Amino acid sequence: MEINSHSFNKKTDFCSVNFYLEKYGLYPQLIDQETDKDLYMIVVIPCYNETELVNCLNSIYNCSDTKFPVEVITVINHSRNSSAQLKELSKKTLSEGIEFAKQHQKEKLKFYFIEIELPEKDAGVGLARKVGMDEAVRRFEKAGTKNGVMVCFDADCTCSENYLSEIEKHFFENPKTPAASIQFAHNYKDLNETERKAIVLYELFLRYYVNGLRFAGHPYAFETIGSSMAVRNEAYQKQGGMNKRKAGEDFYFLQKIFPLGNFSEINSAVVYPSARESDRVPFGTGKAVGDFIKGKEILFYDPAIFHELKQFISAVKQNGFEFSAEELKTGLIKETIVFLEGINFSEKLNEIKGNVSDKDQFLKRYFNWFDGFLCLKFVHFLSDKGYPRKHVESIDFSFIDAGLTQSSPESILEAFRQFDLNFRK
Repeated sequence: MEINSHSFNKKTDFCSVNFYLEKYGLYPQLIDQETDKDLYMIVVIPCYNETELVNCLNSIYNCSDTKFPVEVITVINHSRNSSAQLKELSKKTLSEGIEFAKQHQKEKLKFYFIEIELPEKDAGVGLARKVGMDEAVRRFEKAGTKNGVMVCFDADCTCSENYLSEIEKHFFENPKTPAASIQFAHNYKDLNETERKAIVLYELFLRYYVNGLRFAGHPYAFETIGSSMAVRNEAYQKQGGMNKRKAGEDFYFLQKIFPLGNFSEINSAVVYPSARESDRVPFGTGKAVGDFIKGKEILFYDPAIFHELKQFISAVKQNGFEFSAEELKTGLIKETIVFLEGINFSEKLNEIKGNVSDKDQFLKRYFNWFDGFLCLKFVHFLSDKGYPRKHVESIDFSFIDAGLTQSSPESILEAFRQFDLNFRK
């Protein structure tokens, strides 16, 4: 197995490999080794302030064999203004990764490491993920694999044994899918009572929200978790690549991918994200757990919001192409009407209609505008204007039709997990 550790601190000019890298690439080639000619999949792992990278790598190493070669690119990163202690940890993590790779060799699995110091302004998980994914573009270009698959993972995650083989199988069997989300489940059984409650509520909140969007009929009702998603090389480039956000990079990235259509889910393999407290990003699992431990509650959106969203989306789907904005507002609550006025709904509706010739084109263009981001804004707006968030005990989950009963949060979460596994089978 070839192992590459490439430390890089300074941006330099590089020769264009393709249009995407010429326009959006930030760094020159970071991995020198040649690629396997049949390279099909590259796992990209951003790694910051992480002491357990080896657990992550070992989980991938223990995966079932794939038919085609796989590369794993770990981007060990820190900010230019990081402490000397953190920079030293990066070097230690790099050494541990290289040593692991030397001792764990497979013919079709290669590990590469990039140690990189990121500019203070942009340093974060988004840029680190972009560095690795852009390098994957370059690797696929070398291999001549136009439609290879980039898999996003995190350094504090582990995965099921069939993780690599099932992702490979899924993309081969679904040639039209540009990207997919992968089933996830936080391990909480061995946590203390407070941590356990925090992670159960947080994962339940994530699943509840996505199922609320499904209930409402939004076409982009998918999980948007950075450690459990995969995208084709071609789609990644076409939509402008990964962003540099310090958090939420996964959500905003997938909002660009969904409009391509045929987004899919891989429910036959599982990612196990860390359930630990963390302050590495301003929101997300680690932050939610930490805040809960400090006394901040995890509250849920009022189901009435999803009922209202469903009424609005149904009206648009049924009559949006023919009706005026005022007609579509009939029967909506005043808070929804205020929200629609705030996003210039009438003007946008007319603009969309002026650029399409039939209902199918209208709906596609409409939901490319009223996407997951606007849905989230809508939900937050109604939460702030009369439908405040509630404790889990006050939520009636029955509207989701997942066979849920009012029991413990853990029981509800397990029911949600099973429902999500079977939703698109």
